[in-house]
Amino acid sequence: MSLSALLAATPSPGAGTSLDEAAEQAGNAAGWVEENWSTWLSTGLRIVLIAAVAVVLRIAIRRALTKLIDRMNRSAQAVEGTALGGLLVNAERRRQRSEAIGSVLRSVASFLILGTAALMILGAFQINLAPLLASAGVAGVALGFGARNLVTDFLSGVFMILEDQYGVGDTVDAGVAAGEVIEVGLRVTKLRGDNGEIWYVRNGEVKRIGNLSQGWSTAGVDVTVRPTEDLDKVRTVIDEAAAAMAKEDPWNERLWGPVEILGLDSVLLDSMTVRLTAKTMPGKALGVERELRWRIKRAFDEAGIQMVGGVPAPADEPSAADPTAAMAAPSAYASATSPQSLATTPIPPTNLSK
Repeated sequence: MSLSALLAATPSPGAGTSLDEAAEQAGNAAGWVEENWSTWLSTGLRIVLIAAVAVVLRIAIRRALTKLIDRMNRSAQAVEGTALGGLLVNAERRRQRSEAIGSVLRSVASFLILGTAALMILGAFQINLAPLLASAGVAGVALGFGARNLVTDFLSGVFMILEDQYGVGDTVDAGVAAGEVIEVGLRVTKLRGDNGEIWYVRNGEVKRIGNLSQGWSTAGVDVTVRPTEDLDKVRTVIDEAAAAMAKEDPWNERLWGPVEILGLDSVLLDSMTVRLTAKTMPGKALGVERELRWRIKRAFDEAGIQMVGGVPAPADEPSAADPTAAMAAPSAYASATSPQSLATTPIPPTNLSK
């Protein structure tokens, strides 16, 4: 046997040592894995279970909220074509209100479910959540102070929608602006003014709301006639005109009560004012007032009752002309002895020859 073959057959001390160390490390790793695989498996299954439950619960709640909103919209559409729907329900208002409420509820549900699932997953990794929650609390306080106007607008919009303070189609007076509501948002409300301008009103800036489209409105009309008119005849004519108006479309729906004559509002030397009032559908008071004035004026013309401010009544006998109307006022210069005439008399020249 040659020397090279003998050296190759003889084991090296360094190689044997490295193999032993590798085997020992592999054994230790296998033992560590064997000891901890159950913990890893349970932790992984717990994380998967938490994520699956969170996803399923989120989907189920969002679908339930969506079905609830769709049911509210269908109920609004079902009564839209009826008389009750025309009086009490505005489909666009109900739709926007229900969609806003649904959006808020879905966002809140998703935040709560996913946030809770994230905290549970971090707890499964044996992470101490106390510092994280403390940091989140401090960050939330700082964000609240920095964006307090935005938070105020958002919360005010949520409560306005939930309490149904106003909706699309309502005529409101928000203090800073007034007009018809064309869009209700969680942060900004859009109003269209009387001249067609659009006002963007932040919900947090609204301190009071005067809704002119809820409940009922009051129509008030003042009828001014001459003081010589017969009050009983005036009352009879007004009652007949109001009764005829209440029987015709569409005033029979817009008038929610009989036209009441409250009596004389004022009595002057040249006129007297009769006050009328009626309860009307919300937002229809102005149209009822105009129609009532129109009908009362026509009824007065037929009955021969003259309203103050019309064509003056002709006099029974023409008055004689005043003979002194064309005479000029007397002048102080007409008398030669008056001080004015003497003051204007020229001074005679002085005779210098003497």
